[in-house]
Amino acid sequence: MRVTIERSELLRSLNHVQSVVERRNTIPILSNVLLQADGAAVKLSATDLDLEIVESAPAEVAQAGSTTASAHILYDIVRKLPDGSQLELEQGPDDHRLLVRCGRSQFTLQALPAEEFPDLSGGDLDRSFSLAASVIKRMIEKTRFAISTEETRYYLNGIYLHEVELDGESRLRAVATDGHRLAQVQVALPDGAAGMPGVIVPRKTVLELHKLIDGTYPDYERVIPKENDKTMEVDARQFAQAVDRVSTVSSEKGRAVKLNLEGDKLVLSVNNPDSGSAVEELTATYDGDALDIGFNARYLLDITGQLNGDVARFLLADAGSPTIVRDVEDETALYVLMPMRV
Repeated sequence: MRVTIERSELLRSLNHVQSVVERRNTIPILSNVLLQADGAAVKLSATDLDLEIVESAPAEVAQAGSTTASAHILYDIVRKLPDGSQLELEQGPDDHRLLVRCGRSQFTLQALPAEEFPDLSGGDLDRSFSLAASVIKRMIEKTRFAISTEETRYYLNGIYLHEVELDGESRLRAVATDGHRLAQVQVALPDGAAGMPGVIVPRKTVLELHKLIDGTYPDYERVIPKENDKTMEVDARQFAQAVDRVSTVSSEKGRAVKLNLEGDKLVLSVNNPDSGSAVEELTATYDGDALDIGFNARYLLDITGQLNGDVARFLLADAGSPTIVRDVEDETALYVLMPMRV
């Protein structure tokens, strides 16, 4: 293999693929990036056996071929070379070295044969559809904070992407939950997605937007309450700031904030025997009987941070039941939050 490639093109691709490579690996080949030169491009691949990223960069290919080299070392070398420079990548006289030349600089890297690199190809896929980058970005940003980090419930360690029928129309819905909170957002079903099986996009892939995992997502709709008959509306920004302030004295373990709702008055309070107490009053509209309910402050801030509109709408039942939070200006998004004892 012998190729010439512009530094910025190689750096861009390496920046993407090396992010999936773990710094410590018991399997040497997983520390490497696969380089395949053919035609007028170099294809770069990296994997951790759960996720694979493949990129292609334009290059002048003098001799086709393939090899592997340390992803992080190669990335660091290219990153430190002058912007606008041309790099030459050449396989050594055997399969165990990769030569990197740039101006007066030359590097010799240990290489492993391309044949040792794992093949994660999953065969033919019978569904294909496209989403605008801005749409999938929004779906991820609205839900990823609720992904579970408990490895024992691996099926919750991702975003559940699936087709639903709503008001006679098909939607593509993204859902994430960790058992304490739930985030849901949906968009019009794109062409080609009809009949798609539900898939769980794992946490790491949410950041990389690639490989899907197997698993059965739980029936999340069972935890979305349907009979919450009490409605509170409050300025979302003022509410978030008040939660942040009063939670300063809460314990890190619980971070419980109590909401007292009565008429047009919302009182947030925290009582921590070790550090003190805090109380703040806000104006709100509330149409139910007086209610005291507690929530995890961090979870409240996570959800209110996703609201685009000025007003947050809380749909409540009682102190022990899940609460729905909605964005008044975005009815496609829905959040469910489990209460805490206070």
